[in-house]
Amino acid sequence: MGDDRSTKTSKTNCKRLSETNVGDLLDSVDAFLFDCDGVIWKGDTLIDGVPQTLEMLRSKGKKLVFVTNNSSKSRKQNAHKFQSLGIQVTEEEIFSSSFAAAMYLKVNEFPPEKKVYVIGGEGIIEELKLAGFTGIGGPEDGKKTVQLKANTFFEHDKSVGAVVVGIDPYINYYKLQYGTLCIRENPGCIFIATNRDATGNMTDLQEWPGAGCMVAAICGSTQKEPIVVGKPSTFLMEFLQKKYNIPTGKMCMVGDRLDTDILFGQNAGCRTLLVLSGVTSQSTLEDPSNHIQPEFYTNQISDIFDLINHE
Repeated sequence: MGDDRSTKTSKTNCKRLSETNVGDLLDSVDAFLFDCDGVIWKGDTLIDGVPQTLEMLRSKGKKLVFVTNNSSKSRKQNAHKFQSLGIQVTEEEIFSSSFAAAMYLKVNEFPPEKKVYVIGGEGIIEELKLAGFTGIGGPEDGKKTVQLKANTFFEHDKSVGAVVVGIDPYINYYKLQYGTLCIRENPGCIFIATNRDATGNMTDLQEWPGAGCMVAAICGSTQKEPIVVGKPSTFLMEFLQKKYNIPTGKMCMVGDRLDTDILFGQNAGCRTLLVLSGVTSQSTLEDPSNHIQPEFYTNQISDIFDLINHE
């Protein structure tokens, strides 16, 4: 990536964040929306320079919001993770796709007597419970198996009115069959995807299959497309605006993914800043086949701190 601080890349129309434009960006933005995986941390490892950067932005009166597509944790669990890494973030500042799934059902008046089958983690189950819904499946079904014998009949709960699919390291054939039967056989059953990320920074050393992999499996067996509630869907943004009452033009979405974070920001009319500390490399950004251009890009979020304090 080098230390080139030229204002433009050779093949894109986005600008590298620099001493000449960082001040204007900060002055024009009231709220920074941060993705987490690949921006704040990788796996359980904090990315260098994050705490002082967030502290500096808070000291300048900026609202900080953390918008993550990772559905494995609830807002409460994410807040614990921030605290364990030495960063003070409240539950109210976190908007996860697990929370978005629960809120989608609430906003659309999902009947509380209906159940929700979860292919995903404890985060979804917890957020559903907080919203007044009963989630079944999830981690509990991680060790269940099917017996493919003659005359085998797979029973499923007919009161399931929605299937929510998120990242699931313990996905198996049992869960695929259960979710498939609910969507195909239960009248009016809703199919919700927390997100369709192809990969994710599940550890600090590698990318791993993301929720999009699990969602694609259910798409394949049901021949249906899901309602996506995470980024780049604007569903979460509508919640953010109601909560903070900040115009989207005064928000800056900071993320490491073009097709989720940057598109999410652009769809809503936010400023956008791509960081190269996660999934997207500079070569991907500059590739002629890439049509999603952030307004700015930089190596990692601590560059904001370094550039502001360089003077």
